[in-house]
Amino acid sequence: MKIKIYDTNDEMSKAAADLVVQQLQEKPDSVICFPSGESPTGMLRYLVQYAHEGTADLSRCYIVGLDEWVGMDESNHGSCKHYLHTNFFNHLDIDPERVVMFNAKADDLEAECERINNFISSKGGLDIMMVGVGMNGHLGLNEPGTDWDLYAHVSDLDPITVQVGQKYFQEETALTKGITLGLKHLQEAKQPILIAAGTKKAGIIADSLQGHISVDVPATILQTLPHARILLDKFAASELERAS
Repeated sequence: MKIKIYDTNDEMSKAAADLVVQQLQEKPDSVICFPSGESPTGMLRYLVQYAHEGTADLSRCYIVGLDEWVGMDESNHGSCKHYLHTNFFNHLDIDPERVVMFNAKADDLEAECERINNFISSKGGLDIMMVGVGMNGHLGLNEPGTDWDLYAHVSDLDPITVQVGQKYFQEETALTKGITLGLKHLQEAKQPILIAAGTKKAGIIADSLQGHISVDVPATILQTLPHARILLDKFAASELERAS
């Protein structure tokens, strides 16, 4: 893995957006996975700006949503779909047929996982899989203890995820399961990219990037991926023993 540290969240976000633009220039029909949450907001803002300026052409790429809370859709303000629509899709002229996201209200969630798996496979895999990291080291909703060989799957949410996840909702919300791309997708992605900012992420970043490799901290899988890119601001990187 290659770690790059920036002075500010804004610089880190711009660098992440620039990686997407570079990928699109090289392959306009790239398949790109975006996460939701606090970490990608700045990056998405830059991509919207680039699209309006004509610097980035998103018209031919395919966008895959990383995950979703089971039982929710874009009408839930704390949902991943609502986040991506509010911060990204609503500001762009993107063909809905090129956006693939989990239907977390589907009657058959296993079939929904297969639908997403098959779509990614049919396009030759993910060109970029962008992820943030949870306070328990989860990537997407791959919770502690998740098998690293899984593709898309339904997960039981870790108590820390349930607790931290409340910040996305206007009132306390019952969260029990998630549906998510798997860590096998991350391993197979041509560019796995982790973005993280802020002092609150410093501890888990240090554990993930320099701690013992274990399924108990899913983000430690990044240590096994030589082609992974890690983009951090200096605050998220503040507990790393060394910068590379």
